[in-house]
Amino acid sequence: MTRFARGLWAVALLSGAAFSQSSETAPAFEISDVHLSANNSSTNLFRRGPVMRGGRYELRTATMVDLVAAAYGFQNDKVLGGPSWLEMTRFDVIAKAPPDSTLETLKPALQKLLADRFKLVVHKDTKPLPTYALMAGKKPLLKEAAGSEQTGCKPQSGSPGPGGGMIMTMGPDGVAQSFSLGPGMTIQYQCRNMTMEAFAAGLRGMFGAAAGANPVLDQTDLKGNWNFDVKWSVGMGRGADADERISFFDAVEKQLGLKLEQKQIPTPVVVVDSVNEKPTDNPPDLAERLKIPPPPTEFEVAALKPSDPDARMFRTQIQPGGRVNIQGMPLKSLVMQAWNLRNDMLAGAPSWMDTDRYDIIAKVSSSEPIDLDAVWPLVRKLLMDRFQMTTHTEERPAAAYTLVSVKPKMKKADPATRSHIQNGPPPDGKDTRTANPALSRSINCQNATMAQFAAQLQPLAPGYLQSPVLDATGLEGGWDFTLSFSPAGMAQGGGGRRGGDGAAAGGIEASDPGGGISLFDAIEKQLGLKLQPQKRPVSVLVIDHIERKPTDN
Repeated sequence: MTRFARGLWAVALLSGAAFSQSSETAPAFEISDVHLSANNSSTNLFRRGPVMRGGRYELRTATMVDLVAAAYGFQNDKVLGGPSWLEMTRFDVIAKAPPDSTLETLKPALQKLLADRFKLVVHKDTKPLPTYALMAGKKPLLKEAAGSEQTGCKPQSGSPGPGGGMIMTMGPDGVAQSFSLGPGMTIQYQCRNMTMEAFAAGLRGMFGAAAGANPVLDQTDLKGNWNFDVKWSVGMGRGADADERISFFDAVEKQLGLKLEQKQIPTPVVVVDSVNEKPTDNPPDLAERLKIPPPPTEFEVAALKPSDPDARMFRTQIQPGGRVNIQGMPLKSLVMQAWNLRNDMLAGAPSWMDTDRYDIIAKVSSSEPIDLDAVWPLVRKLLMDRFQMTTHTEERPAAAYTLVSVKPKMKKADPATRSHIQNGPPPDGKDTRTANPALSRSINCQNATMAQFAAQLQPLAPGYLQSPVLDATGLEGGWDFTLSFSPAGMAQGGGGRRGGDGAAAGGIEASDPGGGISLFDAIEKQLGLKLQPQKRPVSVLVIDHIERKPTDN
């Protein structure tokens, strides 16, 4: 048995301890609130938490897959089996935790909650799952390290050139990394004194590497430490430098003399045997026993000032002690975030709101940690006060899209399979981004109804659609398919139509001769469906008055 295989079996044995723990000795929540998420829709695509707040365990907008993964310490893709709704229906769990609890010690308590409230039954197993193996080519293009270099792969960043920008991502060590992106959106890493084992292990944390959720295996048989640089392109749209752009997989092969091959490896998993979609009822005295304090209505103190004109990025951050730090955000974006608006839901905004950027440093008066959802109403009041805003709401027609059937090309799904709609390649690993990196957006659908697909198109295709899509295909049941397309604005090298809302009726963005394809063309050519433009009434926030200069701090 290889060292890697022995490690997998060790993980399986350790994870099995959680399944065998006696329910009499495991910690349990004193009381719990379990309910469907308030906005159980396509806009809530990610779980929030778990976090500890005021002696309570909170996990919100979580699918059952999220809940099982949190309870048993598995990644989501290692939660197998279960009914079709397991990845679609979202829940909020708020529970009173025993004193001195941590998220780690409360995993058995969450297991018990799921068994009691949802009648969840699971078992552990080992299944072959796809991963990538790093292999040596005929002639590796690596330089042997002297051994004195600082070990690691560091992203190379600097001031972006014309037409470029900056992007932030979280590195494998949990530290934010910044990248300079020119028009070609090139990512570059400088690696020094690196073993191939360490390089393979770090690939999952490199921005745009698309190496999958499983660890990358080192099968190069290259010993010792090495120095090398590697760079690849993100987006791959048409442009003056199109011929110089390179995908991540090609970069590994051409620049390093290595290659990535997909393989199946035995992997510890947790299998859902049975579970109820409707949890048991909450106790009647829930609110009194949980003692959730009302959220604050305004910042305790706040400073608002124009952003540094040389700053090229914005960020939103909640720090310990209730400190809120928002930097470099245009005033219009602040308004849209604070009122939870799409672009077509705001009217009367003067043009300078797009260019005037502000920093906000504020403190929330609260006895317990606060999340971002509770911050934006406070920002709303701050903006109203400081810019002397007056507004009203009204119904107005807005551009939108309806999904219709033309000549469907999708595969009818097995109704027994689990439903999901998610970013990334299909389970068979046939990633269209490998053959054509211009199609860097990929949506994999399994046993998805057309209503579910239409509902999630807007958040999964940012930049193309400002309003939710309605289903008028008339197609019943679930379907299996993968949709691949280029990011908005890249199919024409950044100059093409950004998508539906506000575009000419009936317009379809043309595909890029360099390999790019718009969302609209992809839906029609790959799925045999079509997005038809129409007008629908939406509730619009109208700005009646706003001062350009805010009142003093």
